[in-house]
Amino acid sequence: MHDFDAGMLPWGPPFTLGHENAGYVDALGAGVTGLEVGEPVLVYGPWGCGRCHRCRQGMENYCEHQAEVGAMGGGLGLDGGMAPRMLIPNARHLVSLHELDPVGAAPLSDAGLTPYHAIKRSLPLLIPGSVAVVIGVGGLGHMAVQILDAICDATIVAVDQRDLALRTAGSVGAAHTIISDADAAGRIRDITDGRGADVVLDFVGADATLALGAGVVRQLGHLTIVGIGGGTLPVSFFGIPYEASVATTYWGSVTELMEVVALARAKKIAAHVTPFSLSDATRAYAAMERGELEGRAVVVPS
Repeated sequence: MHDFDAGMLPWGPPFTLGHENAGYVDALGAGVTGLEVGEPVLVYGPWGCGRCHRCRQGMENYCEHQAEVGAMGGGLGLDGGMAPRMLIPNARHLVSLHELDPVGAAPLSDAGLTPYHAIKRSLPLLIPGSVAVVIGVGGLGHMAVQILDAICDATIVAVDQRDLALRTAGSVGAAHTIISDADAAGRIRDITDGRGADVVLDFVGADATLALGAGVVRQLGHLTIVGIGGGTLPVSFFGIPYEASVATTYWGSVTELMEVVALARAKKIAAHVTPFSLSDATRAYAAMERGELEGRAVVVPS
């Protein structure tokens, strides 16, 4: 809400917020096939050109013509889902929810997909005996804990400043929960017998969390920056362990979203949601700013 100055993005208001959306098909445009009115669907959030190599791979989050496309999707420059209806420009952006409730499933489109993509790229490291550290276990981080627990055998360590978030993480798969303070790195080192973590996922991205991640990642490990907290990480030859890789990720592919839905249908992951009416949407933002939300707020038009 406060980290984006005017001019940082190639688009701006006015547009309807809501980039993480699910609902029921209300009407179909001419020529649309494969969907039925009344069908529950999830909206794939990043809308690319649909023609470049990345888009044809289903990776519209990395569209090679995004600068020409301009707006990044509904709620990100174009009208999003915090309204009774939302216009989807192409049927390829919809994924069937089958029997899942759109209210509970809406966070899967970002809070589920984004950590899933970040984790999937590191799966070769997440073998039995490995350790994965999740820094920031809020809306995205609590999903990351569940996804790790569902698709790999790594020991999961959750780090956060909030007791509520850590209790949630512990209830959904984290073997260790650690308060983010000056002693956090030492505790993680103790858990890993001094080796460090094979994979560190930073869902905050502030200076302090980036420094923590760099301080606990293992040689040959992955430090993946998902959060956009505005921090920086100096990288030098002796600044991080040998062959540790530092990467940023953004959202995920539409095929990965289908995989996330499959995990939810199998009851292996579920977003912790707090519903708000559309008229109370500003209360949801205020609660989030105060750090009082557990999991994800979902705005539901009446």
